[in-house]
Amino acid sequence: MKKKVLRDLAETLRDEMHEQKIILDLLKEGPKTVPEIANQIGSPSSEVMMWVMAMIRYGKIKEIPKGRGDDYFQYQILEGDIC
Repeated sequence: MKKKVLRDLAETLRDEMHEQKIILDLLKEGPKTVPEIANQIGSPSSEVMMWVMAMIRYGKIKEIPKGRGDDYFQYQILEGDIC
């Protein structure tokens, strides 16, 4: 079994602004979970989670409350931040 090598944190942060634009474009289609976003952009879920948390902090997206049976939170663009 091959061990996955994680990218350097500085490298991940350097890509943040570019990846946020891609994530916002995906979220224009509708709410998505972190695994769905990661699958569609081809990045590891751990990196996508870091970018999503930054976007929440910057006020670009928000978390949608989930039901008890749901595994993951979904995220959507804030109404006033449609690019």
